[in-house]
Amino acid sequence: MNQDKEYILKIARDKNVRFVRLWFSDILGNLKSFAINIDELEDALAEGVRFDGSTLSGVTRTEEHELLAVPDPETFQILPWRPKEDSVARMFCDIYKTDMTPYEGDSRFVLKRALKKAADKGYIFYTGPEIEFFFLKNSTKPEFIDRGGYFDLTPLDTASDYRRQTVLTLQQMGIDIISSHHEGAFSQHEIDLRHTDALATADNILTFRIVAKEIAQMNNIFASFMPKPFSDQNGSGLHIHMSLFKNDKNIFFDKNKDYLLSDTAKHFIAGVLKHTNEFFAVTNQWINSYKRFHAEFEAPTFVSWGTGSNAMLVRVPECRLDKPNSMRIEIRNPDPSCNPYLALAVILNAGLKGIENNYEFEKPSDMSSKPKDGQKLPETLSEALVHFSNSELIDETLGSYIKEIFIENKRIEIDAFNRHVSDFEISNYFPIL
Repeated sequence: MNQDKEYILKIARDKNVRFVRLWFSDILGNLKSFAINIDELEDALAEGVRFDGSTLSGVTRTEEHELLAVPDPETFQILPWRPKEDSVARMFCDIYKTDMTPYEGDSRFVLKRALKKAADKGYIFYTGPEIEFFFLKNSTKPEFIDRGGYFDLTPLDTASDYRRQTVLTLQQMGIDIISSHHEGAFSQHEIDLRHTDALATADNILTFRIVAKEIAQMNNIFASFMPKPFSDQNGSGLHIHMSLFKNDKNIFFDKNKDYLLSDTAKHFIAGVLKHTNEFFAVTNQWINSYKRFHAEFEAPTFVSWGTGSNAMLVRVPECRLDKPNSMRIEIRNPDPSCNPYLALAVILNAGLKGIENNYEFEKPSDMSSKPKDGQKLPETLSEALVHFSNSELIDETLGSYIKEIFIENKRIEIDAFNRHVSDFEISNYFPIL
């Protein structure tokens, strides 16, 4: 830690950093931040910085209470979009109480706790996200800026320069990119991040969202991570590729098993499938999230797994025999507006439960049609909250404090939605009633 501290202070001096923005997430995955002068960085690294912790509670924020934001030295990065002559850096923070015990409402702590549980069993959880989003004309009304389709190139993909700027900026911040392309919907894009440990992945997803919005703003457009902004177009997903390593070996791979999946991988998949509906409110936390789940829009509707269809909840991509470390499974229901710390924590713990309890592994779902008699995914946020509220997995993973605050946030959202009179109601009911 001392070595990291000295290195960070040296880099800050060499790069003429004047301010450091301390980043952290509220319970809904919204990026929160405040800035400190560079002269305060040394003390911040040693003791943390006091701030009003009520901001972590989402829309339920009430009375103030004092917490400490302790910067993680490994997350120090210069913000490329700020002036070079007076540089600004950012660091993700872990949140502590004033007695220096971890704060139970810190999303990052929830994921670190889940990763420690895996590490105690010898596992490292690697993840690689495919992030879908929209570049649109403005922030007031969803309007296309192109009518390109899947993998289309200029001139249909008029936003390719914006996507390129986003990729280059992410790379400047130390985030490795595998590929980028136009997605299936008009004005929709996908950028795929290289796999890394799950904590870095969650940090990278939050960084990705702010970078895309900054690049859009510089170009007088808007980047949206809303799951389903258009009724007649595909929604945006956050497809997460996952694997478990032990002693530098991918333990999801077994050349002698069906689909090259080890027994460990099969039990992990079974755990994810068994507990999907319980964690669905975390991976898909907004009312709008549920407008995405229709088979015609390339999204899963049943608890299912397979090797090819994009309608599967869990997909097992093809793996080469000579590249066992590339073996992975992909979960396709999360969307890019979730809290990535909580989402990765609940998915990991669901998989670990499957391993611990030797959950039975079912045969793959029929690739040519909807799974017959399969368990349906929740169709509304209210339905998902019922599963969430009664889940032991959620109790174990999130803890009672975050669980209660999360439910309160979602009930406020649902109540506001239920009171709102929509354009659909006016256009369909007003003329005839």
